Amino acid sequence: MMFPRPIFLAAALPPANPPPVAQSPAVAAVDKLPTETSHVLKVFVDWLQSWFPSVPKESYLIHWIACALIILAAILLRRLITNICFNRLKKLAAKTKGTLYDRLFPALETPVATLVMIEGIYAALTVLPLTAAVDAWLAVGSEVAVEAVCLWGIIKAGGAVLDHLAEVTHEKQPGVAAFMPLIKKTLFVLAVLVGGLIIAQSMHWPVESFLAGLGIGGLAFAFAAQDTLANLFGSFVVVMDHPFRVGEFVRIGSAEGRVEDIGLRSTKIRTSARTLIIIPNKSVASEFITNYTRMGQRRVDQTIGLTYDATPEQLQGILEDIRVILRKDPGVHPQTILANFTTFNESSLDLQLVYFTSDPEWPEHFAVRERVNLAIMRAVAARGMSFAFPTSVMHLDGPVAKQLAERKS
Repeated sequence: MMFPRPIFLAAALPPANPPPVAQSPAVAAVDKLPTETSHVLKVFVDWLQSWFPSVPKESYLIHWIACALIILAAILLRRLITNICFNRLKKLAAKTKGTLYDRLFPALETPVATLVMIEGIYAALTVLPLTAAVDAWLAVGSEVAVEAVCLWGIIKAGGAVLDHLAEVTHEKQPGVAAFMPLIKKTLFVLAVLVGGLIIAQSMHWPVESFLAGLGIGGLAFAFAAQDTLANLFGSFVVVMDHPFRVGEFVRIGSAEGRVEDIGLRSTKIRTSARTLIIIPNKSVASEFITNYTRMGQRRVDQTIGLTYDATPEQLQGILEDIRVILRKDPGVHPQTILANFTTFNESSLDLQLVYFTSDPEWPEHFAVRERVNLAIMRAVAARGMSFAFPTSVMHLDGPVAKQLAERKS
């Protein structure tokens, strides 16, 4: 990966066509540069030479002056960018609602200023009469420095963006926010690895053999950490699909309870018996999940048995009383209310009740059922009826039965 050589001076000094003169060894040193940079620097050196006609062209003094002026220009440009441009951008970012630009501009300020100085120093050194070996090392060094600064800027900008996303997800999706530090570290390692390979390639190091070894090592690591990677992948599935959140009451497979924590390796559930169940995330991703907290209402399906001495009129009246009780209770959802005489049971006349509580949470759900049941008991007692319980009638016949009957009489 090759980066262009510094040419920012071309905007300040337009190309000129000076009269042909004999090149000194110092001027010939810039001929090894790319065409645009070489032309700009030649124009700049010739322009300085015209201001000092008494200095011989074979002297290196003009080139040292050019070197000093270019470094000075780089310092001034750096101050212009940091003190004016970025300060202006920070003020504009302060007026926005989000915090993205408040984090991004300060993160980019130092890398951009460093990049300007590296380009300025490289341009200043190229006008000096250096040997071919030094020029070659200077070219490689400048390329590596530019790539390193660009990698630094990408890492800082990416970190600022991820910090902003972590802040947003912490407010909207706390489950995803728990994974933001891991995502940030993973992307940082990937950026450093890719940037290091690019820099190594610029220095003509054997990158291909390293990549081959990395592939074999990665395959061995994948086999060794198979369960860990499966749990990590399962955690990402849970976070991205968010079938449940911390604090919700769920059933995962055969485990039922309230979610206490969603980690990288496992999910912790607190059961109704106050025991803690730890489920690996790979199992969570593959099991059926029932989320009771996200129920709109909770269903009640109840059977009430009355004794056989109840008359049809009494049954009809108690059913109307139960329907009124359910409609008037504020905790019963009005959409579905069913109360019907359904079955002639062995020892009872069965009434079937089906309704939904508006709040699915267990405390409120049981409170509604308690109010309804107490009201039904009062209504049954008011109509002179009784709740049935399992009973049986035995009919005796024969001599023994007759003797018992005579003794009783």
